[in-house]
Amino acid sequence: MLFKLSLTGIKSRFKDYLVLFSGLVMAAAIFYMFEALATNNSFIKANSTFSLAPFVFQFGSVLLAIITFVYILYANSFLLSMRKRDYGLFMMLGAKSGKLGQLIFLETVAIGALSLVIGLLVGVGLTALVGGLLIQRLDATSAHFNAFYLPAMLVTVIFFLILFVLAALLNQRVLRKTPVLALLKSAAQPIHVQVNPIKTVIQIIFGLACLVVGYITMHMIGTLQILGIAVALVTIVLGTYLVFDSLFTWLLTRLKRHENFASRGLNNFTLAQLNFRIFDYNRMLAMVTLLFALALGAITTGMGFQKNIRLFTESAPYDVVLHDPTAKVNQAAAKIKVKQQDHYTYKVTGTTVYFVREQFDAQPIYAQKPWQKKQVTAEYQLITGKQMTARSPLRWQSSLQALLLPQDSEKTITLVDQAAFTQINAPTHQLTTLIAHDFFANLAAIKRVTQLDQRQNKVSINYSMGTTKYDAYQMMNGLLSGFEFMGFFLGVAFLAMLASCLMFKILSGAASDRLRYRMLDKIGTRQRLLRSAIAKEIGVLFLLPGVVGVIHVLFGLQMFTTTSLLPNAYHDLWLPFLIFLVLYGLYYLLTVKLYQSIVLKK
Repeated sequence: MLFKLSLTGIKSRFKDYLVLFSGLVMAAAIFYMFEALATNNSFIKANSTFSLAPFVFQFGSVLLAIITFVYILYANSFLLSMRKRDYGLFMMLGAKSGKLGQLIFLETVAIGALSLVIGLLVGVGLTALVGGLLIQRLDATSAHFNAFYLPAMLVTVIFFLILFVLAALLNQRVLRKTPVLALLKSAAQPIHVQVNPIKTVIQIIFGLACLVVGYITMHMIGTLQILGIAVALVTIVLGTYLVFDSLFTWLLTRLKRHENFASRGLNNFTLAQLNFRIFDYNRMLAMVTLLFALALGAITTGMGFQKNIRLFTESAPYDVVLHDPTAKVNQAAAKIKVKQQDHYTYKVTGTTVYFVREQFDAQPIYAQKPWQKKQVTAEYQLITGKQMTARSPLRWQSSLQALLLPQDSEKTITLVDQAAFTQINAPTHQLTTLIAHDFFANLAAIKRVTQLDQRQNKVSINYSMGTTKYDAYQMMNGLLSGFEFMGFFLGVAFLAMLASCLMFKILSGAASDRLRYRMLDKIGTRQRLLRSAIAKEIGVLFLLPGVVGVIHVLFGLQMFTTTSLLPNAYHDLWLPFLIFLVLYGLYYLLTVKLYQSIVLKK
């Protein structure tokens, strides 16, 4: 009986629940996608270029889990508020609180289970799409890749069911502690805010001060590190709430007193509508602002990381390094449009590698400079054999070791003249370095030559780990492409969450607003003015979190520039902002249309 009653309650308000489903479904789908890409060990082992991406997606899963936990608790508080009057009526008719608690539990878990099933189906499709794009981007093999990955699905189901059960238990507790009269009157209690000018000014100043401290802390994140993250998190969250709680209320009061503005059209009615629920809107708008900043920041940094692939790739000195190249390798290398090509001979005995000093005089080699503060990538300088001394500040020995095969890379480098080199009783090896005119234009040929060299020397990993451009490209493409996809889909998930919260909060009050709008219609107010008033009211509620969220992101990018994670964080910023704002604008238009369909006559 309780199960049937819970299904009836869900069915009666399914249109309202559908708004929150979008956030729950996207959260479940993207969480599954991250887990499927991060935990498929067979696919990861078969693709060395994919080895860094799982860490990125696992990090994204943790971040998404934290935000989803907060979102589910917030969303379920909305669901409970919608049913409070019904529960109050049940209690008035003699229903026991224990039975109502079971009813709430069943409704919450049923809604969660339904959204989880749909989310998993969407997640399998997303995994197939994103996995295919990643395989193409990283030039990996699709062997062992499967969009339906049972371990990831089990993790997703267990995690979300635990969250829904916790939310259901919390709803039970709230219901039992709420008096029956409060339940019955929950939807009919307007909140009148008495504005205290002194208190408001103090809150505005303190809120702005918290935001300034948070922004400064993010700029100094390289020095403060973990402490800076904690301070910025607390001050920005607190400052955002205080600014909305005080500044928004103050602005409404000032606008109502501005006769020219308030008397124009239905502005006075719109201001009264906003002031009617000001207290609830402030708390909700503060949370939406933070989600907005997280969503926009995730998309912006994700696209920013991808743009840095070229920066980190170009920092390496050589495009290709070959070891004892065969005729087949040299034939493949001939397809590269070479700008510079050098050859060095060396011998290996015990723990020492011998090079001819005169060869470096004729063909200088790139040696790494000492690291400087705030340096983004390694910097190299050409150096001759005469400059290669133990006192040289350049790291020529480690730079030369990095060009050797793994079995020789830890051995001592010794420079000798040609006569001494000839006397050494050991096989002679050849080291060839290539620099192409354009690395990315010759990428296919460079990849082919590098693979042949690795196969010939039985090297299964990137032996120079960034000394060559191709190795740097493989390493950074795997890592930063993972960040790009993670950032974009985290942004989409956060956007769905914030938009569903904002839409639900606005639409949940539409039923009570219907009477006021239809009274205006009966006294002759034109439909155009009514639609304009609705667009303005909802526009304010979408605009304020958007403006503050953009400010948060602009200052938040300082964390990435000061720590050199995104040295060009503000470059081409318009593109991710435009993508996000278009999606945000579509949510706004949808909310306006839904609200108008509820409160206005057909």
